[in-house]
Amino acid sequence: MDSLFDSAAEEAHRGQEPLAVRMRPRALDEVIGQRHLLGPGTPLRRLVESDAPMSLFLWGPPGTGKTTLAYVVSNATSRRFVEVSAVSAGVKEVRAAIEQARRDLGMTGRQTVLFVDEVHRFNKAQQDALLPAVENRWVTFIGATTENPFFSVISPLLSRSLLLTLEPLGDDDIRAVLERAVADPRGLDGRVAVRPDALDQLVRLAGGDARRSLTYLEAAALLADDVTVDVVEKAADKAAVRYDRQGDQHYDVISAFIKSMRGSDADAALHYLARMVEAGEDPRFIARRIVIFASEDVGMADPTCLQIAVAAAQAVEFIGLPEGRINLAQAVIHCALAPKSNAVVKAIGAASDDVRRGMVGRIPGHLRDAHYAGAKKLGHGKGYQYPHDFEHGLVRQDYAPEELRERRYYEPTGHGAEARYGERWARIRAFLRGE
Repeated sequence: MDSLFDSAAEEAHRGQEPLAVRMRPRALDEVIGQRHLLGPGTPLRRLVESDAPMSLFLWGPPGTGKTTLAYVVSNATSRRFVEVSAVSAGVKEVRAAIEQARRDLGMTGRQTVLFVDEVHRFNKAQQDALLPAVENRWVTFIGATTENPFFSVISPLLSRSLLLTLEPLGDDDIRAVLERAVADPRGLDGRVAVRPDALDQLVRLAGGDARRSLTYLEAAALLADDVTVDVVEKAADKAAVRYDRQGDQHYDVISAFIKSMRGSDADAALHYLARMVEAGEDPRFIARRIVIFASEDVGMADPTCLQIAVAAAQAVEFIGLPEGRINLAQAVIHCALAPKSNAVVKAIGAASDDVRRGMVGRIPGHLRDAHYAGAKKLGHGKGYQYPHDFEHGLVRQDYAPEELRERRYYEPTGHGAEARYGERWARIRAFLRGE
């Protein structure tokens, strides 16, 4: 009798689980996306198709299927599945899970999948506690992380595991996830109609995160049986992000973003940054545009701008979203408020134009490489004067080809730090050219 009640309770609870949990794939063939990890002969396939334990790290953005793949491995192989959250668990919980896995393996031969979510949050002592289980193959260890494991995981643990990188799901993948959830008996079972434009909006709002897309779909289905864009917007509890990553809006928003920074309007630039982030734009694309801007529109007026932009780009790679948007915002504010100069881009543009027109000239003999055999016989390096041997590290000699000695490429502005560099460059140029 108790088993009947237990079964009924389990069934009732299953119906109350979030849609993202109910729609979790049960086999590798049901997994959408991550095709590079699921083909024949891949580590995941081998793990499912053999009884040999192994250790894996799954590294990727939120909602790309890290937890899903861990569940699939467990279900497909009949291994016991134990999940530990690095947010709340300590060494005690980790050791208890490992000890239970050892007992099961010794007494029944049943293997255990020990899944540690957000493993990057474990400190060194907690990660050390995993080592014996990994080394002795007491468990099949799967660690999920959104952060670069080369920075967040201890070397002994990482070196004993395979590292699999998950990629953000594409729009077609997210659409397939949603369409399956609408029709599948485990999901909405066809009880809700989703308009095509509403489906498009769900895909946009998901930003490559399958879990987020299903969360929004579930919330929309609770509001109406006929899901429209308006319903999706209410369900997502935010204004519609009128932004198409493949359409005109993509180019319009990034254009407005760049022009707002160029115009020193930090508020407007932050608005367009938020608009792109909320629409699921690839943060690496945004970071690349900021790095370009730092040299193209700020340049030597504030040389630290490029450092800030590159640091933000690296931070985005390191921590991902949503936290990475803070790093992007800092870089955007710095770029917007920095003094502006396009002298750098004009300088390389002018130099490139001359080269394309054939104005190259012969490299002065004293600047040519004189290290290989026979070079000195050709006069290479003869007469070269080493600047460090002279006062101020400067010596008057020809550096440009003769045909280009009068050409001027870098014309500094008087903006910000470039005014100081401009004064120095004027003095150096006058000295070198005898002006």
